Amino acid sequence: MTTQTFDVTKAEAFAQQMLDVLNSAAIALMTSIGHRTELFDTMAELPPSTSEQIANAAGLNERYVREWLGTMVTGRVVNYDPHDKTYVLPAEHVASLSRNAVSDNIAPFTQFIPLLGTVEEQIIDCFYHGGGVPYSEFKRFHAVMAEDSGQTTVSALFDHVLPLIPGITESLQQGIEVLDIGCGSGRALNQLADAFPNSRFTGYDFSGEAIATATTEAQLRKLSNIQFQVKDAATLEERDRYDFITTFDAIHDQAKPDAVLQNIYKALRPDGVYLMQDIRATTDVGGNLDHPVGPLLYTISCMHCMTVSLAYGGMGLGAMWGQEKALQMLAEAGFKQVEIKQLAHDFQNDYYIVHK
Repeated sequence: MTTQTFDVTKAEAFAQQMLDVLNSAAIALMTSIGHRTELFDTMAELPPSTSEQIANAAGLNERYVREWLGTMVTGRVVNYDPHDKTYVLPAEHVASLSRNAVSDNIAPFTQFIPLLGTVEEQIIDCFYHGGGVPYSEFKRFHAVMAEDSGQTTVSALFDHVLPLIPGITESLQQGIEVLDIGCGSGRALNQLADAFPNSRFTGYDFSGEAIATATTEAQLRKLSNIQFQVKDAATLEERDRYDFITTFDAIHDQAKPDAVLQNIYKALRPDGVYLMQDIRATTDVGGNLDHPVGPLLYTISCMHCMTVSLAYGGMGLGAMWGQEKALQMLAEAGFKQVEIKQLAHDFQNDYYIVHK
């Protein structure tokens, strides 16, 4: 039996690391609030201002804004002038926090922290008794996911994602049948339907709330070439119907991802193409040690992706199922040709270009 030497320096460094974790968690919570109340957007347009001026410009209560600013100042997010008692959001920080930043805006992702906190008690119960937490327990999840997909997928759809597939843009212009499984609130599919009026688009999602949102947007856009339907993709029974099938960050969430992939194989025409966007990772945690958002993704997986799947008696793949498992399951579904592509601006996702 070997005796482990206690390293005081390492212990102190780790204690400091844990204090940093607490501070970062607090900043994340307040960043979520700053995003949802549009305080960052307001401050991005203001010169150095007092808490009262900021609150008035944002239409918010000054006392709460002042305390929020306390976190932002001590967290080195907002600069403070103690002489004039004014606050300013540096332009370099605006680039990561304002809605005008588009794809570089990190603030929307902080919403996952308070969202996941609402199911902590249920998750702890699962640690003791197994099972999972159903979709219905996650309030605002689709609203947050809509912003998430808007950051990573929708904003890059035409300039970056579609060009990964040779000839698909031309086919969409000419007119093909397209299916998006796990379409969520339909942001990507509605944009495609708007851009390619000669093609016909169908969106399936398990959530009635998401489908209602997607349908409303399609109606507002006056789109006649798109339809949305509440459907469990594991029950899909279509054959050789679609030229192009997409799943954006959806397969790992499925209760029965193996059945879903098999159904996609059957629904895809022989010369069709399947685009699967999913989390970039390795199946073994050892390959993810340097992943830039590994802790965040494993947490979201444990407290949403995995547990929702398990709640419905599913496989519980989790968000970090990884390339190795993905390639194995695609092969088991019957697919013969798989190419994995990546985008320079997107460190979070892999894009699987799949053919029969």
